[in-house]
Amino acid sequence: MQIMFLLKGLIAGLVTAVPVGPIGILCSRRMLTHGRKAGFVSGMGAATADAFFGFVAAFGMTFISDLLTGHQFWLRLAGGAFLCLLGVRTFFEKPERRGVLSFSRKRIRHAGLFVSTLLLTLTNPTTILSLAALFAALGLAGATSNVLAALTLVLGVFLGAVLWWLLFIGVFTVFNRRFSHHEILLINRIAGLIMAGGGVLALVSLL
Repeated sequence: MQIMFLLKGLIAGLVTAVPVGPIGILCSRRMLTHGRKAGFVSGMGAATADAFFGFVAAFGMTFISDLLTGHQFWLRLAGGAFLCLLGVRTFFEKPERRGVLSFSRKRIRHAGLFVSTLLLTLTNPTTILSLAALFAALGLAGATSNVLAALTLVLGVFLGAVLWWLLFIGVFTVFNRRFSHHEILLINRIAGLIMAGGGVLALVSLL
Protein backbone atom coordinates (compact mmCIF):
# COMPACT_ATOMS: atom_id res chain seq x y z
CA MET A 1 0.00 0.00 0.00
CA GLN A 2 2.76 2.48 0.93
CA ILE A 3 4.52 1.87 -2.38
CA MET A 4 1.39 3.11 -4.19
CA PHE A 5 1.43 6.33 -2.17
CA LEU A 6 5.12 6.71 -3.01
CA LEU A 7 4.56 6.15 -6.74
CA LYS A 8 1.56 8.48 -6.89
CA GLY A 9 3.51 11.11 -4.96
CA LEU A 10 6.33 10.64 -7.47
CA ILE A 11 3.92 11.34 -10.31
CA ALA A 12 2.56 14.43 -8.54
CA GLY A 13 6.10 15.71 -7.92
CA LEU A 14 7.03 15.24 -11.58
CA VAL A 15 3.89 16.94 -12.86
CA THR A 16 4.46 19.88 -10.51
CA ALA A 17 8.16 20.30 -11.38
CA VAL A 18 8.05 19.75 -15.15
CA PRO A 19 6.66 23.13 -16.35
CA VAL A 20 9.71 25.18 -17.37
CA GLY A 21 9.16 28.70 -16.08
CA PRO A 22 11.51 31.31 -14.60
CA ILE A 23 12.87 28.76 -12.10
CA GLY A 24 13.79 26.41 -14.93
CA ILE A 25 15.48 29.24 -16.84
CA LEU A 26 17.37 30.27 -13.71
CA CYS A 27 18.61 26.72 -13.05
CA SER A 28 19.50 26.23 -16.73
CA ARG A 29 21.59 29.36 -16.79
CA ARG A 30 23.38 28.45 -13.57
CA MET A 31 24.05 24.98 -14.92
CA LEU A 32 25.49 26.23 -18.21
CA THR A 33 27.64 28.96 -16.69
CA HIS A 34 28.60 27.50 -13.29
CA GLY A 35 28.42 23.76 -13.84
CA ARG A 36 26.04 20.87 -13.23
CA LYS A 37 26.45 20.96 -9.46
CA ALA A 38 25.30 24.58 -9.32
CA GLY A 39 22.27 23.70 -11.46
CA PHE A 40 21.44 20.66 -9.34
CA VAL A 41 21.75 22.59 -6.04
CA SER A 42 19.44 25.25 -7.47
CA GLY A 43 16.95 22.57 -8.52
CA MET A 44 17.05 21.06 -5.04
CA GLY A 45 15.87 24.38 -3.64
CA ALA A 46 12.80 24.19 -5.89
CA ALA A 47 12.26 20.50 -5.04
CA THR A 48 12.40 21.26 -1.31
CA ALA A 49 9.77 23.97 -1.72
CA ASP A 50 7.56 21.55 -3.68
CA ALA A 51 7.97 18.98 -0.88
CA PHE A 52 6.89 21.61 1.67
CA PHE A 53 3.79 22.42 -0.38
CA GLY A 54 3.15 18.69 -0.69
CA PHE A 55 3.43 18.35 3.09
CA VAL A 56 0.84 21.08 3.61
CA ALA A 57 -1.51 19.56 1.02
CA ALA A 58 -1.07 15.96 2.23
CA PHE A 59 -1.68 16.74 5.90
CA GLY A 60 -4.56 19.09 5.16
CA MET A 61 -2.93 21.94 7.05
CA THR A 62 -5.58 24.45 6.09
CA PHE A 63 -4.28 27.09 8.49
CA ILE A 64 -0.91 27.16 6.69
CA SER A 65 -2.57 26.96 3.29
CA ASP A 66 -4.98 29.76 4.18
CA LEU A 67 -2.13 31.83 5.59
CA LEU A 68 -0.06 31.49 2.42
CA THR A 69 -2.92 31.97 -0.03
CA GLY A 70 -4.28 34.80 2.11
CA HIS A 71 -0.99 36.63 1.73
CA GLN A 72 -0.62 35.59 -1.90
CA PHE A 73 -0.51 39.20 -3.10
CA TRP A 74 2.50 40.07 -0.96
CA LEU A 75 4.25 36.77 -1.68
CA ARG A 76 3.82 37.21 -5.42
CA LEU A 77 4.90 40.84 -5.10
CA ALA A 78 8.08 39.74 -3.31
CA GLY A 79 8.61 36.92 -5.81
CA GLY A 80 8.16 39.21 -8.81
CA ALA A 81 10.51 41.83 -7.37
CA PHE A 82 13.07 39.16 -6.46
CA LEU A 83 12.87 37.71 -9.97
CA CYS A 84 13.37 41.16 -11.49
CA LEU A 85 16.39 41.68 -9.24
CA LEU A 86 17.86 38.31 -10.21
CA GLY A 87 17.21 39.07 -13.88
CA VAL A 88 18.96 42.43 -13.77
CA ARG A 89 21.85 40.97 -11.77
CA THR A 90 22.18 38.08 -14.22
CA PHE A 91 22.02 40.41 -17.23
CA PHE A 92 24.99 42.45 -16.01
CA GLU A 93 26.94 39.57 -14.43
CA LYS A 94 30.41 39.08 -15.87
CA PRO A 95 31.82 35.57 -16.38
CA GLU A 96 34.20 34.39 -13.68
CA ARG A 97 37.43 32.60 -14.37
CA ARG A 98 37.22 28.88 -13.73
CA GLY A 99 39.04 27.59 -10.68
CA VAL A 100 39.38 30.93 -8.94
CA LEU A 101 36.87 30.16 -6.18
CA SER A 102 38.11 28.51 -3.01
CA PHE A 103 36.30 25.46 -1.61
CA SER A 104 34.70 27.51 1.18
CA ARG A 105 33.50 30.17 -1.24
CA LYS A 106 31.97 27.52 -3.49
CA ARG A 107 30.10 26.05 -0.52
CA ILE A 108 28.77 29.49 0.40
CA ARG A 109 27.74 30.15 -3.20
CA HIS A 110 25.99 26.79 -3.51
CA ALA A 111 24.10 27.50 -0.28
CA GLY A 112 23.01 30.82 -1.74
CA LEU A 113 21.85 29.15 -4.95
CA PHE A 114 19.77 26.67 -2.94
CA VAL A 115 18.19 29.32 -0.72
CA SER A 116 17.38 31.69 -3.60
CA THR A 117 15.44 29.08 -5.61
CA LEU A 118 13.80 27.78 -2.42
CA LEU A 119 12.48 31.24 -1.50
CA LEU A 120 11.51 32.07 -5.06
CA THR A 121 9.47 28.86 -5.37
CA LEU A 122 7.82 29.47 -1.99
CA THR A 123 6.43 32.78 -3.25
CA ASN A 124 3.95 30.81 -5.38
CA PRO A 125 1.58 29.24 -2.80
CA THR A 126 -0.93 28.25 -5.51
CA THR A 127 1.25 25.15 -5.90
CA ILE A 128 -0.53 23.86 -2.78
CA LEU A 129 -3.85 24.01 -4.60
CA SER A 130 -2.33 22.31 -7.65
CA LEU A 131 -0.95 19.48 -5.52
CA ALA A 132 -4.23 19.10 -3.64
CA ALA A 133 -6.03 18.78 -6.98
CA LEU A 134 -3.46 16.24 -8.18
CA PHE A 135 -3.84 14.22 -4.97
CA ALA A 136 -7.61 14.14 -5.47
CA ALA A 137 -7.24 13.17 -9.13
CA LEU A 138 -4.89 10.33 -8.15
CA GLY A 139 -7.34 9.07 -5.54
CA LEU A 140 -5.23 10.11 -2.56
CA ALA A 141 -7.92 11.79 -0.49
CA GLY A 142 -7.56 9.15 2.22
CA ALA A 143 -3.83 9.65 2.63
CA THR A 144 -4.30 12.48 5.10
CA SER A 145 -5.92 10.13 7.64
CA ASN A 146 -2.75 8.04 7.87
CA VAL A 147 0.44 9.77 9.02
CA LEU A 148 2.75 7.16 7.45
CA ALA A 149 0.86 7.31 4.15
CA ALA A 150 0.98 11.11 4.12
CA LEU A 151 4.72 11.14 4.86
CA THR A 152 5.29 8.57 2.11
CA LEU A 153 3.29 10.77 -0.26
CA VAL A 154 5.40 13.81 0.60
CA LEU A 155 8.58 11.78 0.09
CA GLY A 156 7.23 10.77 -3.33
CA VAL A 157 6.60 14.42 -4.24
CA PHE A 158 10.17 15.32 -3.29
CA LEU A 159 11.68 12.36 -5.16
CA GLY A 160 9.55 13.19 -8.20
CA ALA A 161 10.88 16.74 -8.24
CA VAL A 162 14.45 15.48 -7.71
CA LEU A 163 14.01 13.01 -10.59
CA TRP A 164 12.90 15.83 -12.86
CA TRP A 165 15.97 17.92 -12.05
CA LEU A 166 18.23 14.91 -12.63
CA LEU A 167 16.61 14.40 -16.04
CA PHE A 168 16.92 18.12 -16.67
CA ILE A 169 20.64 18.00 -15.94
CA GLY A 170 21.00 14.91 -18.11
CA VAL A 171 19.53 16.77 -21.08
CA PHE A 172 21.82 19.73 -20.54
CA THR A 173 24.85 17.45 -20.29
CA VAL A 174 25.07 17.72 -24.08
CA PHE A 175 26.17 21.30 -23.50
CA ASN A 176 28.96 20.15 -21.19
CA ARG A 177 31.78 22.06 -22.79
CA ARG A 178 33.83 25.13 -22.05
CA PHE A 179 31.96 28.23 -23.10
CA SER A 180 33.78 31.25 -24.39
CA HIS A 181 33.61 34.58 -22.60
CA HIS A 182 31.31 35.93 -25.31
CA GLU A 183 28.96 32.91 -25.13
CA ILE A 184 28.59 33.17 -21.35
CA LEU A 185 27.85 36.88 -21.64
CA LEU A 186 25.16 36.07 -24.22
CA ILE A 187 23.66 33.38 -21.96
CA ASN A 188 23.59 35.86 -19.08
CA ARG A 189 21.90 38.51 -21.24
CA ILE A 190 19.19 36.16 -22.54
CA ALA A 191 18.53 34.50 -19.17
CA GLY A 192 18.48 37.90 -17.44
CA LEU A 193 15.92 39.27 -19.88
CA ILE A 194 13.68 36.20 -19.53
CA MET A 195 13.81 36.24 -15.73
CA ALA A 196 13.28 39.99 -15.48
CA GLY A 197 10.44 39.70 -18.00
CA GLY A 198 8.85 36.96 -15.89
CA GLY A 199 9.17 39.16 -12.81
CA VAL A 200 7.56 42.11 -14.59
CA LEU A 201 4.67 39.90 -15.78
CA ALA A 202 4.20 38.64 -12.22
CA LEU A 203 4.04 42.20 -10.92
CA VAL A 204 1.70 43.37 -13.69
CA SER A 205 -0.63 40.42 -13.01
CA LEU A 206 -1.15 41.76 -9.49
CA LEU A 207 -2.87 44.83 -10.96
